Amino acid sequence: MMGYPRIILKKGREAPLRHGHPWVFSGAVATVEGDPAPGDVVLATDSIGRGLGLGFFNTGDIAFRLLTGDSASRIDADFWRRRIDRAVALRKKVVPPETDAYRLINAEGDGMPGLVVDRYGSFLVFSIGTAGMEKWRETLIGHLAAAVGSVGIYERSEGRSRQLEGLSNRIGPAAGDVPAATKIAENGLRFEVDLIAGQKTGFFLDQRGNREIIGALSRGAAVLNGFSYTGAFSVYAARGGAKRVVSVDASAAANEIACRNLARNGCSPEQHPVLTDNCFAYLRETEEVFDLIILDPPAFAKSRKEVDRSARGYKEINLQAAKRLREGGMLATFSCSNPVSLELFEKIVLGAVRDAGKTAQLLRPLGAGPDHPVNLAHPEGRYLKGLLLCLTAK
Repeated sequence: MMGYPRIILKKGREAPLRHGHPWVFSGAVATVEGDPAPGDVVLATDSIGRGLGLGFFNTGDIAFRLLTGDSASRIDADFWRRRIDRAVALRKKVVPPETDAYRLINAEGDGMPGLVVDRYGSFLVFSIGTAGMEKWRETLIGHLAAAVGSVGIYERSEGRSRQLEGLSNRIGPAAGDVPAATKIAENGLRFEVDLIAGQKTGFFLDQRGNREIIGALSRGAAVLNGFSYTGAFSVYAARGGAKRVVSVDASAAANEIACRNLARNGCSPEQHPVLTDNCFAYLRETEEVFDLIILDPPAFAKSRKEVDRSARGYKEINLQAAKRLREGGMLATFSCSNPVSLELFEKIVLGAVRDAGKTAQLLRPLGAGPDHPVNLAHPEGRYLKGLLLCLTAK
């Protein structure tokens, strides 16, 4: 077994790994052999020593993150080159024409737990969230640059996941020169992206397919884009023929970019106003009625202990949106809070719609695009949940 340290699972606790789930929690581990450090590669075995796969070890709640079910494999530089090449090949199949910005590596969804890489034209922005990937950082950077011919690579490794893995934040250039902002193409539309200070890695790449859906539904509609950030949904709605799009976000800096994004795509910021305001307050105070409302807020819950508070936030924002929709209007509502399950989100939104005196028809569920693949056995990877609803009177 290549001499790797071992973690031996308790009897009967190997089923999730055998069924494809990539995590083993600490409570399932009976013993650890070989004194591995956090981030080291270890062999997981069942209680009688049969190999289950190789993965990253850690001392936190998630004790093991699967890399491969082939216990006789070797985790080396060539292993990572093959994984990256496989991910690049998939994107060549699923990324649409006239699009040069997309998710290149999606952590467990691409068999690389803790690594997220987004491509913006000639530039890559990446984040490492696990101690295991941290140990391979230089190897990964070299393979990524070679695989896509990137001019510059920028790192934005920060946040709670790194804290839980015992890692400090690291933000800054990793290879080549990276500008503060760049221009990208998405389905032939043009957008400005703040690579250094923008939310996530600068742009919500996971919403590309949902933006197309909204654009197709916007002809002749009065549209509200809540939590509009840099206005991507607004551009799609305006180019789709909306008679009026109102964009609301609390960030003045993001709104400046939104105005430029509207203008560079031939949409008038005067006809489609961009407002700096708290979206909750705006919805409570406005008297305007809309045909279509989009709610794409930032994550309200980063951990399980925040779920109850986040549920109240999701309930309130969807309640106010439901009140501002005309009869037969549509609501596209999202949650990117990982601890909030799809089932819970649906219950919250249903409660909000009912409290508004309306009923909801589910037109389709919404989620991330195919450049954000998810391991089918790993529902935790489906962080973006969305519902497209038609609201009518009870």
